[in-house]
Amino acid sequence: MSRFNSLLVFVVVPVFALQACSLPGASTPDPNLINTMVAQTFSAIQIQSAVPATATPTFTPEIPTLTSTATLSPTPEFTATPSVPQIRVSVPTNCRVGPGRVYDRVGALLVDEVTEVYGRDPTGNYWYVRNPDVNGGFCWLWGEYAALSGNFQVLPVFTPPPTPTPVPAFTASYTGLEWCNNVWWVEFRLENTGGITFRSISLSVFDTGTNSTVSLIDNKFTNLNGCNASDSRNAMGAGDKFIVSSPAILYDPTGKKLRATITLCSENGINGTCATQTIEFKP
Repeated sequence: MSRFNSLLVFVVVPVFALQACSLPGASTPDPNLINTMVAQTFSAIQIQSAVPATATPTFTPEIPTLTSTATLSPTPEFTATPSVPQIRVSVPTNCRVGPGRVYDRVGALLVDEVTEVYGRDPTGNYWYVRNPDVNGGFCWLWGEYAALSGNFQVLPVFTPPPTPTPVPAFTASYTGLEWCNNVWWVEFRLENTGGITFRSISLSVFDTGTNSTVSLIDNKFTNLNGCNASDSRNAMGAGDKFIVSSPAILYDPTGKKLRATITLCSENGINGTCATQTIEFKP
C-alpha cells in the first residue's frame, strides 16, 4: 500500500470512529474534539509528505555544448618599400657600360620610355639605370636630356668602371661635287666614332681613269663653301661630325671613278694614333 493510501485510511478511521460515537444510544461527541483530531490528522499528512529537512538535493550538471570558434590568423605586417626613382628623356639618349662616350654603347632610352634609376656617378652627370634594351642589365645614361621622378636625392654614388683604352675610328661618305672658277672639289662627311680626338688629316683623291691624284695634309679640317668662304675647325672630338673638302681638281670629274683615302690622326702632322678609311665613288 502506498503512503498516500495509508494516510487516507488514517484520516478515514477517526472519522468513522466519530461517526460511531454518534450512533443511537451513544453520547454526542464534543465538536471541538472532532476539529482537533482532524487538524492533527492533516498536520501529520503534511509532515509525512514533506521532503525531510536533511535531504540533500541531487544536481546533475549540464554538459555544455561546445561551439567551434574560428581561429583568427594574425594580420601580416607590411613594411613600406620606397619606390625606385624613375627617369625619362626628351631626346633619345644612348646607354653605355660607363659614364662617358669612351664606353661602349649597350642600349638607348627613347622618348616616352621610362626606366628605373639605382645610382649616379661622382660628377652627377650620369645615372646608373636598368637597361631598357637588355633584360636584367644595367647601364649608364647621360642626364643632359633626362627628367627624374621619385626620391633620387638618396641614390648612392657608384664608382665608374675603368676607362677603356681609346680606339680611333671614324666613318666617311661622299656627299657631293662643287666648283668655282673652273676648279672642282669633292666633299666628304666625316664622323668620329672612336674614343680619341683627331687633330690632323691626310686626304687624297685618285682618278682610276687618268691615274692622277690630288692630295693634302692639314692640321685643321676645312669645308669650302663655293666661291664665297670656308669653314674650318682644329679638332674633331669623339662623336663630332663635319664636312671636309678635297684639294682642287683642275677638270670636271663628273662620271669618273674616284677613290678617296682619308687618314685622321690624334696629333698634328699625321702623328700619334691614326685611323684610315678608303671609299670609291662617282661624282
